[in-house]
Amino acid sequence: MEGISLEELQLAARNHGMPLEALRFPVTPVGLHYLLIHYDVPVVDAEEWRLTVSGGRELTFGLDELRARPTVDVTATMECAGNGRARLDPRPVSQPWLLEAVGNARWTGIPLRPLLEEAGIPETTVEVLFTGLDRGVEAEEEQRFQRSLALQDALRGDVILAYEMNGAPLPPQHGFPLRLLVPGWYGMTNVKWLDRIELLDAAFGGYQQAWAYHLRQAEDEQGEPLQWMRPRSLLVPPGIPEFMTRERLLPAGGCLVEGRAWSGLAPVAGVQVSDDGGETWGDAELEPEEGRWAWRGWSFHWDARPGDYLLCSRARDEAGN
Repeated sequence: MEGISLEELQLAARNHGMPLEALRFPVTPVGLHYLLIHYDVPVVDAEEWRLTVSGGRELTFGLDELRARPTVDVTATMECAGNGRARLDPRPVSQPWLLEAVGNARWTGIPLRPLLEEAGIPETTVEVLFTGLDRGVEAEEEQRFQRSLALQDALRGDVILAYEMNGAPLPPQHGFPLRLLVPGWYGMTNVKWLDRIELLDAAFGGYQQAWAYHLRQAEDEQGEPLQWMRPRSLLVPPGIPEFMTRERLLPAGGCLVEGRAWSGLAPVAGVQVSDDGGETWGDAELEPEEGRWAWRGWSFHWDARPGDYLLCSRARDEAGN
C-alpha cells in the first residue's frame, strides 16, 4: 500500500480516533471519543448565538430558551462512515482512519420534532436541511457543512438537538453550543455548531449530501449514500503493547477478551471471536443491552498458548446483517 501523505498526516493530527483500550468504558470519556472536524472549529458566543428554524414561518431560539424546554437523554454510539479507510487497498485519500473512529456518549438535549411542528411543516416538505457554522472549501466549492434528512427521518422521536455530552456542555470541538444527533446513523449526519434548520420542498443537492459519503466501486460513479451504521465489533487489545507496532504481549494461559459491538440497522444479536485471522470462530457472551442506540459489551474466554495469533471479532444483528 502507498504511504500516508503529508496531507493525510495533517488531517490525522487534527482529528483523532478512540484508543481501543477505551472500549472498556461503557460511556466514552469526552476526550477519548473519536473526533472529526471538517473545516475549522467556530468560536461561538453563547449569549449572541441564535438557532433559526424555517418552515411555514421562521423562528429563532437562544440557547437558554432551548435549555428551558423539556429535555431528553440518549446514549448513542457514533462511528465515522470512513472508519477503516486506511486499511483499504487501493486506499481512498482522506482522513486515514484505522479502526478507532467511534465513541459512545450520553447526549442531552431536546427533541427536534416539536420545533419543526412549531415552525409549521408545509405539505410540500420532503427534506429537512441542517446547516453548521463551520465553513471551508471542497471540490473547489466554498461551503458550510450541510446535511439533510428525509422528513420522516427528521420526525423520529429519538432525533434530538444536543447541547450536553456526558453531562457537561458540548466542548467546542464537539459542536458547542448545539448539534444534531441522529441515533443509528453514521457520524457525518450529526451536524455540529448548528446555525439553521430549514424545511425543503425538494431534495438538497449540496456537496456533503449529493457527492460525499457515498459507497462507490469507482470514483466516477454516483454510488450509494451511507446512512445507517452497519454491524461492527471491536475488541480491547489484551496484554501490553510494543510501542511502535502496537503488537501485544501477554502470558500464556486463560485470557478474557472483551469488546463492544453495535449496529444501526437492528439490535446486536451475537458476536464471534477468532484467534487465527478468521479461519475459525467461537461465540462470545453478550452483556445486557444499555439502550437501543448504545454499543453492547461482550466477552470471550480464550486459552492463549505460546505463539503468534491474529485476534478478530465480528457481529451480527437481529435483522441478519
